[in-house]
Amino acid sequence: MGASAGLRRKIPSVDALLRSDPGRRASATLGRPLLKRCIQQVLDETRAATDRGAEPPPDDVLLARALAIASRTATGLTPVINATGVVLHTNLGRAPLPEEAVKAAARAARSYTDLEIDRETGKRGKRSTRAELLLTSLTGAEAALVVNNNAAAVLLALAALAKRKDVLVSRGELIEIGGEFRIPDIMAASGASLVEVGTTNRTRLQDYRSALTEKTGLILKVHPSNYRVVGFTAAPSAADLVQLARKSGVPFLYDLGSGLLDRWNGVPPDEPAATEALEDGADLVCFSGDKLLGGPQAGIVVGRADLVGRLRQHPIARAVRVDKMQVAALESVLAAYAAGHHDDLPVRRMLREPADRVRQRAQQLAGALDGDLEGAHVRPVESAVGGGSMPGHAIPSWGVELKTRGADVLAARLRTGSPAVFCRVDRDRAIFDVRTVAPEQIPHLARAILYALEGDDLDDEG
Repeated sequence: MGASAGLRRKIPSVDALLRSDPGRRASATLGRPLLKRCIQQVLDETRAATDRGAEPPPDDVLLARALAIASRTATGLTPVINATGVVLHTNLGRAPLPEEAVKAAARAARSYTDLEIDRETGKRGKRSTRAELLLTSLTGAEAALVVNNNAAAVLLALAALAKRKDVLVSRGELIEIGGEFRIPDIMAASGASLVEVGTTNRTRLQDYRSALTEKTGLILKVHPSNYRVVGFTAAPSAADLVQLARKSGVPFLYDLGSGLLDRWNGVPPDEPAATEALEDGADLVCFSGDKLLGGPQAGIVVGRADLVGRLRQHPIARAVRVDKMQVAALESVLAAYAAGHHDDLPVRRMLREPADRVRQRAQQLAGALDGDLEGAHVRPVESAVGGGSMPGHAIPSWGVELKTRGADVLAARLRTGSPAVFCRVDRDRAIFDVRTVAPEQIPHLARAILYALEGDDLDDEG
């Protein structure tokens, strides 16, 4: 304890660092409240380290760490080059928007808009009227509703249709989505009661039939879009559950998760589309906007007009509504679908781009590195859809592999560089899958790699 106290006495105070010349200059640029908070954070971490016997760094190093945190915070979201090959990378923001959607969101952001007003009558309207019309036109659904994300859509549907009632769900579909949010937790928050049917790997229609009672308010099918159960498995089809729900007089909700609007070449047969689910007779279908749809974050509900109306009137609907920038971007993306301009969507382009064309970009990257660096090898790799979509579905791709003495260190330098770059690391190899790298980004990626490799500790091994 005595040694720890001695080390702690070496740690400067927050005020001492703020009063230093660099601290004053940084306060004038970044703002004193932000810098003070970041210094407090760094000093708290340093005190915890000294409790473990670590010597505290010099004052200028501590201030530099705080300045780095404050600068990154003040800068805000930073564009990055995604060389991981994961198309819908959740941690990197999932679907990049097409240029027209970006412009639409920017127009909405910088001016007043007719977000929630009918220009003809001057009366209040619905904020997602145009998006809903596009959705019903594209899917054939009677009605549509747009909320903040798909988890919100499920929560709203459960609360509006099954509060204090039982909801039947297969044990094999009690999924966990990102951030440790689970279907049973969302169910509990909605006020509905979960009734598990079947087993993890095999659930039959009879299991649902046996679980039906007068307390049943909803049958829920959840597409396991972020995992696969293979082997000795069984599950009733959506069409079978539709028939059971109709005979029982309860609604059937199909949570598609990843958000395939309609089927296109290359999509695995076990990835359901919203149009197919509606054709099978699902009363409500919900899915994400920022995954396979290729739009902004949103939760989309399509289906029966009477049920969508109940969701729209529920108090939770206001709490989970979308803002004007989301609405504008979604309208633009759906308009591209309606006009048949699917290839304008970056997600569709990346998922469908032929491997030979991707190989050309990999060769371009290797060529840009070749004059300064030996050992940049073009090699076949496999891209992933990501974002909890099409698990296990690999996409043939091409990338550039660098063998270095410190691949992890190189990856860290790239992440914190300008431009920031994210790649894959496999033991002593850094791999840059260029399926997710736009052609205009290749020169910037090459420069970032060469800059990160400077220094004798990361020389390539050939």
